[in-house]
This record gives sequence, C-alpha cells and structure tokens, in this order.
Amino acid sequence: MSSRRFISGILVSAGLLSFRLSAQPLPLPTHPTPAPTEIRQGRLVGVVIGSAVFYTATMLLLRKAWYKKRVPFHTFNDNGEWLQMDKVGHVATAYLMSRGGYELFRWTGVNDRTATLTGGALALLFQTTLEVFDGSAEGWGFSRGDMLANVAGTTLFVGQQYAFGNQPVQLKYGWRKSIYASYRPNLLGKTTGIQFLKDYNAQQYWLSLNLASTFPVGPQFPRWLNVAVGYSGSGMTGGHENPPYFDANGNEIKFERRRQFYLSPDADLSRIRQLSPTLQRFVGTAQFIKLAAPSLEYNRVNGLRFHPFLVKKD
Repeated sequence: MSSRRFISGILVSAGLLSFRLSAQPLPLPTHPTPAPTEIRQGRLVGVVIGSAVFYTATMLLLRKAWYKKRVPFHTFNDNGEWLQMDKVGHVATAYLMSRGGYELFRWTGVNDRTATLTGGALALLFQTTLEVFDGSAEGWGFSRGDMLANVAGTTLFVGQQYAFGNQPVQLKYGWRKSIYASYRPNLLGKTTGIQFLKDYNAQQYWLSLNLASTFPVGPQFPRWLNVAVGYSGSGMTGGHENPPYFDANGNEIKFERRRQFYLSPDADLSRIRQLSPTLQRFVGTAQFIKLAAPSLEYNRVNGLRFHPFLVKKD
C-alpha cells in the first residue's frame, strides 16, 4: 500500500469516528445484545444521509487532491513492500471502519446483525473505491493484496460479531517515533504528524485478545484484561530495499531491515462495568490505540529485548 493510500484510509476512518462521536453512539457490547424493540427513524435517516454525504464528499475530495493524473485501469503487485506493514495496515483500517459503522448503526436502533453487516459493507465500499482510484492513477495501481487485506479486516470484525456478539479479539495501533524518517523525509515524512501516517518503521499493529472471553476464568478475574501480540518492521527507507546513504566522511550507512514481534499486556476498557455510560462511550472510541505497557520483543538482529513501558523504535 502506498503512503498516499494509507493516508486515505486513515482520513476515512477518522471521519467515521468523528461522526460516531458527534452522534454519541453506544459502545460495543460485551455480550450478545438482543434486537431492539424500536428503530429510531430520525436517527436512522440522519445516519444514512450523513454516511452518503460523507462518502461522496470524501471520495470527490481525494480524487481531486491525489488522483489527478489518470491512466487506463491496471493492477500493481506491491505485496513485497515494507515487510508487509502496509498490508497489516489495510487489515487494521478495514477493521476500524467496520467497527465504527457498526456502532453508528446500532445507535439508530437497528438490530445487531443488521448493524454488523452494514458496518462491514461500508468499510468495504470505502476501501474498494479507493483501490479502484489507485487502479486508474499514474504511478499506482489496483492491488489484489490490498483488497485481500481489506476483506480480512472486515471479516475479522463481522465474523466475531456474528459468532460471539462482541469482539474478543481486537486490532489496535501503536506508534513510536523512529530514526529512519530523517534519512528519507520526502518519503517517510518531514514532520511528526506526517511520519505518524507515512513512516512504517514507527508503526505497530496489535492483535489484542480478551482473556475472560476466551478462557474459563473465575468471577474475580478482571474482565478487562487482555494480552496482545504485536507486529512491526524496522530499518526500512524504501519499499523493497534501502537506497545507499553516506555520512559526512563518505562512509556508507547501512540499515538492517527486520521484522519485529511483540508480546504485551493490554486492556479492553469498555468491559469495565463500573464506568458510567458516558465514560464507556468515551473510552470505547479509543480502543484502536494500544495502551502503553511493558512488552517483550523479538527480532533477528537484536534477539530478545524487554521494553519496560513504551516500545522503543530504533
């Protein structure tokens, strides 16, 4: 996935989240939720119209801003780029958008299954439209790998919601500033804000498993406790390989491209029943961000490393 493609997905996801916040939706349920007895017609009409307007305006804006030079539709194989960090980003973005759409439509009073299907359909609509735009853009192309990742993220949300009525496994995002953007700022970002979206070295993606939803535990076990497995990449200043760099003395600087794997405790704060409904709604919107916690890392260059609080990106 190109950095431009990643930014597009984040912008769409942010729009869905802001729409959801302004509507004050209910958080994801922690157990199967019965179908509501009444659909709130005013909310439903507002959400449908608002979603259509948001989709149309966003796609027109992105097409005008980032897809000016158009060519005949073509495909592009970028599956080997960035140690597949971009593909994991597609999975996470599709999951986030599916969840946002679900919560939005549950707020209107539609039943759980309808909201689940609608949320997944909206996520695929947004992501597929952007892929079609890429397919007609100069320098890019329609990526089958991206589409497969989009479907995987949507399936992760929809499948769990249909099977369990909640999300025992969640996808989360983490970010720590890396050293590599300074070597190629035009590609990885000149400012921290741009690096947040474009520097794959700085990103981490986590699968967070709720223990109480998965294993037989006693009534005193904390229902909010999760364990998370993370993935990232480091040493990347190019998609497939790193271009040569030299210091002031003419000595070549080389970076080892490597995959990083993590294990860390986590929390699903929406499962804390003592919180007020308002606070539950607030923390529910932040579930996509991995909480800072001690973590264990393994990579082939450094071996096993322990991070006492935040994951340190090098």
